Amino acid sequence: MVSALNTLKTTLDKVILTLCGVAIISLVITVTWQVFSRYVLNDPSSFTDELARYTMIWFGLLGASYLFGKNGHLAITLFVGTVSPKYQKYCHLLINLVSCAFIYLAMIKGGSQLIGRTMLQFSPALQIPMAYVYFILPLSGVLMLVYLLLNTLLLFNQQERRIQG
Repeated sequence: MVSALNTLKTTLDKVILTLCGVAIISLVITVTWQVFSRYVLNDPSSFTDELARYTMIWFGLLGASYLFGKNGHLAITLFVGTVSPKYQKYCHLLINLVSCAFIYLAMIKGGSQLIGRTMLQFSPALQIPMAYVYFILPLSGVLMLVYLLLNTLLLFNQQERRIQG
């Protein structure tokens, strides 16, 4: 089971890193074109600023999802460090449950409502529905929940292995 969880996590990592790579390449090309068109052609591109902004939003939230997978997200470890090692996994479980509640309410539920409200609102330059931009909220929320679940299962499997071994 542990190897299947690690394989799933590695595959998810690769997909997210690939999307982040595409986003960063898109950002470099977009911003380079904006600078070139503004200062060399004296005719600034109208869509590049908006595209760079939306790409940066997607890049940031995908990167945050990836950090959840690596347990690199912001955490206050003072409380967990004061608890005996026997109960630390339960503290991690509690922290993960609170994180799940926030991610569900703010990112998945709130993001889905935002998508519903902005489907008919179009961006000024690109003329795409703003719902496409906001779709990253529930998507990254789902990715974070998957990572939290995987990390929690791996944590408890590692703890059981230590006890048995």
